[in-house]
Amino acid sequence: MNKIVTVGREFGSGGRELGRRLAEELGIAYYDKEIVTEIARRTELSEQYVQSVVERKPVVLYPIHVGRSFYPALDAAAERSSAVYAQQHEIIREMADKSDCVIVGRCADYILRESKPLRLFVYADMESKIARCRKKAPEQEHLSDKKLARMIKKIDAERAHYYFFYTGKKWGDPLNFDVCVNTTHTDIKALSKAIAKLCE
Repeated sequence: MNKIVTVGREFGSGGRELGRRLAEELGIAYYDKEIVTEIARRTELSEQYVQSVVERKPVVLYPIHVGRSFYPALDAAAERSSAVYAQQHEIIREMADKSDCVIVGRCADYILRESKPLRLFVYADMESKIARCRKKAPEQEHLSDKKLARMIKKIDAERAHYYFFYTGKKWGDPLNFDVCVNTTHTDIKALSKAIAKLCE
């Protein structure tokens, strides 16, 4: 069985960077945005649209007694959302079967639960998340700390809803992960080296 590490992460926690550096330390494949690209290729939907579906609140069909004919646009959106998740599920399994790898987000910990991956969840305090977001933000972006904090909370709420919708489990609950990593005021590069030793 391949060595698989999944990384769930709060927005701005540095989880994506940690996953990438961990893959480099271990010398194994790293999958993140590649999953979105492959979903777009298979479904013929744009990458931008697929990204808007992944990790956000899923569109749910109205109950059958409401009558689908009154909500054609909603029905179509729900079907596309389901198609994206089905492809994501299949692609993640294929990637895990192919080689040792680190997979970031996208319910990979749940999808691959039978493969017994090392499941990481990365979090940080709001001050650290705001600081990381500022470092990566475009120069023309000038959000106040209050607005940035609101955006971070909104994105995390969408991730939590998405995770619960497809797994029935609480996003970020320590019981659903093997290692919870607090990146507050932490050097991600040094942290990745320590976690790599844990994986070996």
